[in-house]
Amino acid sequence: MHAPAVKNIAAVMPLSIGNAFAALPPEFYTRLMPTPLPAPYLVDASASAAALIGLDPAIFSSEQFVETFSGNQLLEASRPVAAVYSGHQFGQWAGQLGDGRAILLGDVPASDPVAGRIELQLKGAGATPYSRMGDGRAVLRSSIREFLCSEAMAALGIPTSRALSVIGSNQLVMRETPETTAVVTRLAPSFVRFGSFEHWFYNKNHTSLKVLADYVIDTFYPELAGAENRYHAFLAEVTKRTAHLMAQWQAVGFMHGVMNTDNMSILGLTIDYGPFGFMEAYDPSYICNHTDSQGRYAYNMQPQIGHWNCYALGQTLLPLIGSVEATEDALKNYQAQYAEKLDALLHAKLGLQTYQENDDKLFDAMFALMQGSHADFTLFFRRLGDLQSVHPETDAPLRDLFIDRMGFDSWAQQYRLRLTAENSIDATRRLAMHSINPKYVLRNYLAQIAIEKAQKKDYSEVSKLRQILERPFDEQPEHARYAELPPDWASKLEVSCSS
Repeated sequence: MHAPAVKNIAAVMPLSIGNAFAALPPEFYTRLMPTPLPAPYLVDASASAAALIGLDPAIFSSEQFVETFSGNQLLEASRPVAAVYSGHQFGQWAGQLGDGRAILLGDVPASDPVAGRIELQLKGAGATPYSRMGDGRAVLRSSIREFLCSEAMAALGIPTSRALSVIGSNQLVMRETPETTAVVTRLAPSFVRFGSFEHWFYNKNHTSLKVLADYVIDTFYPELAGAENRYHAFLAEVTKRTAHLMAQWQAVGFMHGVMNTDNMSILGLTIDYGPFGFMEAYDPSYICNHTDSQGRYAYNMQPQIGHWNCYALGQTLLPLIGSVEATEDALKNYQAQYAEKLDALLHAKLGLQTYQENDDKLFDAMFALMQGSHADFTLFFRRLGDLQSVHPETDAPLRDLFIDRMGFDSWAQQYRLRLTAENSIDATRRLAMHSINPKYVLRNYLAQIAIEKAQKKDYSEVSKLRQILERPFDEQPEHARYAELPPDWASKLEVSCSS
């Protein structure tokens, strides 16, 4: 069954859709229509994401919005495609993969002309030739998680794909148990990934590899087009962006869960939210993905895996770059870029405006103390901003996060000395620290509460949680309970790749 074209939809949905990716040769994708979603309804939509493409939130409640972003109707001139790619999954070559449940509608102008164009992609829009025996659907549970986390990460200032809406349906699909389906509309300048390049390299098709590389460079990295070796410059820039993204993840305690090469954005964005998590009780070896039995994608492994994935990308670009030496040269700065970015973020998180000798020792001691007491990651950094440089008697809210109270007292004394060394002013430092250390993050238990209500047709908590997470650095005293330590039952929650 094909989705019908929409008549006069421009009057309601003023989107001028283009098809830059679909203009590539046909071996890059399969043209197909989304599979209609029975009786779709709006779960929630993001006004912030809508603003990126000039959509008025007033249309969220319209039938046209729901029909369009469920895949039941098409924007005029849309030429939907599912992209082919390959990848390494959990370190092993998995061969051809591709958009198994995602369908690219096309691209539209961004509201900000500097941002160029933004692609619209439906996730959960039905089976494609790349579904690998799957049904091509996404379930409500995982769709809500991706929707909320995409918008939460954007509000945290971390590069990410965005989520315009979640459209639900009573249609059932079988996972571990029967679950209702949903479609998430994802926004990004491009959904090309490391695995898109791996596909052509491992199929020994260097012609298509070059076509893809030139398309990405000319469209998204035009400043590199005139470089002496544009492919070397391209790999170096992607490596830098990936290193910086890993540092940003670590600094906010975010864990992706499935850092396969097919889940790595060529633009340095966070994409493909699955079994993600935000660090709570600090444990650097924590594994947020229940199915990751070997811990390949544990929190403390993410920087290393980011580096590994860049080398996998470098392997694919070798035929274009021209030599092993030049390829290695483009990759060589990953660790330095990561370390420099993380160091800057840690200084900011601790409210330090200068760089002094032994700062790294202060940081190391802090993380060791947090690990020993399993201190809550988000609460620690947020409350650290309230520490007063000359009044340790006011430390109780922060100190109470630690089992080792004397250990905390000793570290806090060293921290105060460090603040004094740069003449830190408490009020100024507090404002700076609270602008980088969020009070609110998408804890798993908060997402679970919203999901369970949504499964009972109450979508108010999804909307409320999204609105809270859109202002993660604000105090929002009326929502203070959303920033508290997780309840005991939250420790039993498990997330996996199943969605």
